Amino acid sequence: MSSDSTPSAAHSLAAYAREGAPPPPAQDASAEEKELYWFRHVYQGDRMKQLTLRAVLIGAAIGCCMSIAHLYTSLKIGWGFGVAITSCVISYVMWNILRALTGGRLSKMTILENNCMQSTASAAGYSTGTTVSTAVAAMLMITGQHMDWKVLVPFVFLSGALGVFLAIPMKRQMINVEQLRFPSGIAAAETLKSLYSEGREAMAKAYTLIAGLGVGAVFGILKGPEGVLHWYDRLVGKIRLDEINLPVSWASTLAAAQQRALGGFAFDPSVLLIGAGMITGLRVSLTMLIGSSILYFGFGPHFVQVDSAAEAAHAAGTLADFRRNIPMNGAGTAYLFTRWSLWGGTALMVFASFTALAMQWRTLARAFSIFSGKTGRSSNDQAESDRMADIEVPTSWLIIAIIPITLALVVLQYVAWGTHWALGLLAVALSFIIALVCSRATGETDTTPTGAMGKVTQLLYAALPGAAGNPTINLMTAGVTSNAGLAAADLLTDLKSGYLLGANPRKQFWAQFIGVFFGTACIIPAWYLMIPDAGAFERGGFDAPATQQWRAVAIALTDPEGLSSIARSSLYFGLFGAFLGIIIPTLEKLFPKARPYLPSPMGLGLAWVIGFNNSLSFAIGAILCWIWSAMHKRTGDRYAIPLASGFIAGESMLAAIMAMLATLASARFFPGLAGTP
Repeated sequence: MSSDSTPSAAHSLAAYAREGAPPPPAQDASAEEKELYWFRHVYQGDRMKQLTLRAVLIGAAIGCCMSIAHLYTSLKIGWGFGVAITSCVISYVMWNILRALTGGRLSKMTILENNCMQSTASAAGYSTGTTVSTAVAAMLMITGQHMDWKVLVPFVFLSGALGVFLAIPMKRQMINVEQLRFPSGIAAAETLKSLYSEGREAMAKAYTLIAGLGVGAVFGILKGPEGVLHWYDRLVGKIRLDEINLPVSWASTLAAAQQRALGGFAFDPSVLLIGAGMITGLRVSLTMLIGSSILYFGFGPHFVQVDSAAEAAHAAGTLADFRRNIPMNGAGTAYLFTRWSLWGGTALMVFASFTALAMQWRTLARAFSIFSGKTGRSSNDQAESDRMADIEVPTSWLIIAIIPITLALVVLQYVAWGTHWALGLLAVALSFIIALVCSRATGETDTTPTGAMGKVTQLLYAALPGAAGNPTINLMTAGVTSNAGLAAADLLTDLKSGYLLGANPRKQFWAQFIGVFFGTACIIPAWYLMIPDAGAFERGGFDAPATQQWRAVAIALTDPEGLSSIARSSLYFGLFGAFLGIIIPTLEKLFPKARPYLPSPMGLGLAWVIGFNNSLSFAIGAILCWIWSAMHKRTGDRYAIPLASGFIAGESMLAAIMAMLATLASARFFPGLAGTP
């Protein structure tokens, strides 16, 4: 998801070329001409520090924090926000603060060192946690048991490392030759260049983001758990921020539900959700609010009344088979509307993703252009070609790495889940195809379709002998392919930043690969502490819409008893959602001018997976951002996104830390952490 305006790749290349350089070659120029131009006029990796210990360590520290924030956000609202821009701004400000505290004894970091920090932080914060918050979390929901850490650690690391190495042969074709945009990569490079020019506006944006981090951190602390950390209870007291239940009786349509609460029908004082709405925009956020209102004021109350009548008839003996449409919580005190609408929302998002992907068939076809042409050395200047080959990541690295990674993944899947070696090998082979598609889509649209591509793997394995009927194999093979695709696209996004700044791609690759180590080391304990058991999803207020999608698809495809245990009305709603998932993207494609007036398919699907409280906060954030821009367009356009990014990162990091502290306090090994009542 891109949140910054991005110039064209040609303009960026010219902007980063040294003063006095000739115009960059045209798009239809030969591969040799494009690569030589970059090497002669943009590259500065030999004249400037890049892969330094301080850059890697600070990037790793920031990446560990970002990985925790990314995991929390993914579980809370269903998607994560790219950390490239946030991490490069934080690293820039942090280092300057350290320099000030030491009286300037620390030297200023180069722009390429900061880019190196960004690469390490991005890999640690983004390329490792996604499979945990989707496939692994869905497996916990289905089985009720945590995966052994001795299995989870190599699984997360190997799938992330697989994607990093698979990106090697794509870099020169997609970035050097085709010069795909990778908008977030361009935005990060532009942000860094603005910061290093020390322009007033750039610095204002940086400190706006830092201010948002501070505000978000305060909200994260004030939303901590109650009754676990006694020192925290005494410290926060009455200023704790809890959800504010909205009145039910004011709407006559909810008359049947007055005796019970409505799960999620509340206002959540969360700047994370408000910030997400500011970034997402009016169309998606208002669609979410409208869709949630339809559920809470229409479908939900209707089926509550149907259930009440059926329950009475069943008690009277006139109805033999009674199955509740709308589930209730364990104590029977609250209706859970989203447990019914989950199937419609999931089907809508899955089919919308597939439909949008199918409409990008040209992008899919171009993804395989990597095999159609040469990006070889220049015949005009063999010496420069040799020097360029020395700084590019050689394809031989992929060949050397792919053998042990493949063997390790095949053995791991067999030992941990009984996956036949052929099925495990197929998952690795599919990862290359999915990485190609994800990288191409990210380069052209700044959207990485890991969710849709993961569902492709799930659909395929549901039909394969040895995997059909096994939800664990279905989930974990999809986890391998989707995480590899995300890691590859993330690396290419960072390499795009480095390309525009003149960085050494080989050194940047190492920074990215190192980041996978740190991300794995951080995300695994964070996962176990944040979600200590299956019940933590509900206790922690994690709607986990992306996780619910993976779980629902796995059940529908593999569990013979799964669909029979679901209310028939919910299955019909799933068919309705699938229809909307096809028709809305089709209408957007056929009538592009009508797109702003059509509901967002992803927004509508999310509305039926998450609670009304989340949709309400999204809409508040989008409306506030719109009002800001309407009243003062210049400041609204420039500072709303940095502020929102700070809100999200600050609250998610601190809220995640508070959740982990609560888990530690509850563990028998850390009883003193809770304090004295």
